[in-house]
Amino acid sequence: MHTTISNSARTQAYIDKEENFGAHNYHPIPVVIDSAEGVYMWDVDGKRYYDFLSAYSAVNQGHCHPKIINALIHQAEKLTLTSRAFHNDLLGQYEEYMSKLFGYDKLLPMNSGAEAVETAIKLCRRWAYDVKGVPSNMAKILVCDGNFHGRTTGIISFSTDPDSTSGFGPFIPGYEVVAYNDLASLANALKDPNVAGFLVEPIQGEAGVYVPDEGFLSSAYEMCKAANVLFIGDEIQTGLARTGKMLACDHENVRPDILILGKALSGGTMPVSAVLADDEIMLTIKPGEHGSTFGGNPLACAVAIAAMQVLVEEKLAENAEKMGQMLRDALSTMNPDFIKVVRGKGLLNAIVVNNDYHGKNAWDFCLALKENGLLAKPTHGDKIRFAPPLVIDIEQMEECIAIIKKTVDAF
Repeated sequence: MHTTISNSARTQAYIDKEENFGAHNYHPIPVVIDSAEGVYMWDVDGKRYYDFLSAYSAVNQGHCHPKIINALIHQAEKLTLTSRAFHNDLLGQYEEYMSKLFGYDKLLPMNSGAEAVETAIKLCRRWAYDVKGVPSNMAKILVCDGNFHGRTTGIISFSTDPDSTSGFGPFIPGYEVVAYNDLASLANALKDPNVAGFLVEPIQGEAGVYVPDEGFLSSAYEMCKAANVLFIGDEIQTGLARTGKMLACDHENVRPDILILGKALSGGTMPVSAVLADDEIMLTIKPGEHGSTFGGNPLACAVAIAAMQVLVEEKLAENAEKMGQMLRDALSTMNPDFIKVVRGKGLLNAIVVNNDYHGKNAWDFCLALKENGLLAKPTHGDKIRFAPPLVIDIEQMEECIAIIKKTVDAF
């Protein structure tokens, strides 16, 4: 049972309208946001909060970054959508910028992160048949327990989370689950010659910011190379400067054969995702075999270029590294009876809390944080992500640390 708090009549009216007319597939913290800028959000009553979720890392550049918003407005007044039935003047520019920035031959543009994951799976399977020579319909993709790659029926087919799978079958075959952060489990699965790819989050975000042992990614990559298996890096949440490097895989100098990006690719303005790969993989899919009406639309292209430029020009990866270390150091000094574990990289962090602390749990703690002016949300019961926008500065981080400490001490 979740604790509730007393809301203003104005706030409650908005929440009631969602409850009455919307599907009940989310359980939000009871706050109604109507504006945001940088690291701050304001509710409908005018109260200011620090955002410590960043829309699950979609607003790495901070809310409503002026450069991104200006690009959005300028392009929206000119051209928003042509479909891929015709060329537009920005798609090639965007593809070139991204391909050169990340060091791949080509980019395939999509919209949501789940669409990008589905795209990567299709690319991997086609490569397996056309290049590796796996018998038709026999390709297998390895995934990890605790994974979260999206919520389509295809993706939940290899989820190990009962909330994602219960009541949604039958599921799609062609996947094998291996233990995350377990090279022996991976090695055993790679013995099957029909394995086409290994799909992995460099850090498992939804699972509670589970950081694998140092060397796991690089060793897994080398094992995949030896087995002629594609290493597919899902960097939708971990990528784009969030962990202190442009990609989380960069911490171990791993270059995925297929790279999946999303979320902060638009700076929080619209759904934009991308899959990058070299020609041997990307060109296995021919015209008419995959696509999206909105994928590669000129509005998305303009926004994504601006969003990426902000990450590079403002050195947000470097700031994430510095601010993340400062946050983890501070959290590690707080009440160990309540905060049991602190983990993360850069500004993708989480605490694991005592979920029955004097009769209170992680949800209650997030409500208390809200009252003190900081917004975060639990995941999987006893875990709370702390992932503010990467534009946060030292003074702001000090204030946030003080808010968290005050809340812990009062809890």
